[in-house]
Amino acid sequence: MPAAVTGSPREPDAALPGRDAIIVVENLTCAFGERVILEKVSFEVYRGEIFVILGGSGCGKSTLLKHLIGLYPPAAGRIVVNGIDITSGDERALSQMRREIGVLFQSSALFGSMTLGQNIALPLEEYTDLPPEAIDLIVRLKLRLVNLAGFEDYLPEELSGGMKKRAGLARALALDPDLLFFDEPSAGLDPITAVGLDQLILRLNAGLGATMVVVTHELQSILTIAHRVIMLDKEAKGIIAMGEPHDLKEHSTDPRVVNFFHRRAPEG
Repeated sequence: MPAAVTGSPREPDAALPGRDAIIVVENLTCAFGERVILEKVSFEVYRGEIFVILGGSGCGKSTLLKHLIGLYPPAAGRIVVNGIDITSGDERALSQMRREIGVLFQSSALFGSMTLGQNIALPLEEYTDLPPEAIDLIVRLKLRLVNLAGFEDYLPEELSGGMKKRAGLARALALDPDLLFFDEPSAGLDPITAVGLDQLILRLNAGLGATMVVVTHELQSILTIAHRVIMLDKEAKGIIAMGEPHDLKEHSTDPRVVNFFHRRAPEG
C-alpha cells in the first residue's frame, strides 16, 4: 500500500500495488521529422502505482508523456492505455481513452476567462448528460478534494501558483479517471507549496486508488511519492534505469544515475 502522507520519503520496501499493467509501451520511437528524441522505449505502468518519468533537461520526459496521452503520434512502436491501443490510428479509440484519463499540465491550462467552477464543469458538460445541479455538486466536491472548497467563483488570475495547480488537478479529476498524468507538477512552486502538492498526490493515490504517471526532475518529490521510476537520458535516447528510486539511489553503478540521485555534476 502507498506510504502514509507525512511528507517524508516513501520507504524503500514499500509494496507495489497489483502487477496488472494499465499502460504498456512497446518499442516506442518518438521523433519530429528526422530528429529522434527517444528510440525503442519499452515499459509498463502498473495499476494503482505512482510511476515517475525522470531525467535531465531535454531528455524527452514531456515528449514521452504527450505520446502517452495521444497528443503526439509515435514514429514507431505501440502504446496501450487501459486496454486501448492508441497507436492504431482509430480516432474513436483515442477519444475514448482521453475520456478515461485526467491530465494536469505544467501551466495548469485553466481558461482565464472562466471561473474555477466553470473550468471544472467543462469536461462534465462535454462528456456527460448530467443536469446542472448535479454538475454543480461534483464541482464543489472536486474543489473540496484538493483543498479549494468555496473557490468556485474565483478566476485563475486571483489564485496563487499552488492554488492554480490544485484547481487544474480538480478539473483533471472531474470525470473520476482511474489514470492521472502530471507534467512537472512542482514547476514554479516554492518548496513548501511543492511539499503540499506531493502530500496531495499521495493522499489521492491512497484514497482513490488512481494510477499516476508523473513527469518531474525534482529529486525530493521523486523520493517522496514514487513507487517506481524510469530515468531517460538525452544521449542514450532512451531508458537508462528503471526501478524503485531509493534502490537506484543506493545501489546504481551507472554514473549518470548516481550523479542525478546525489546531485553531483558530471566529471570532466
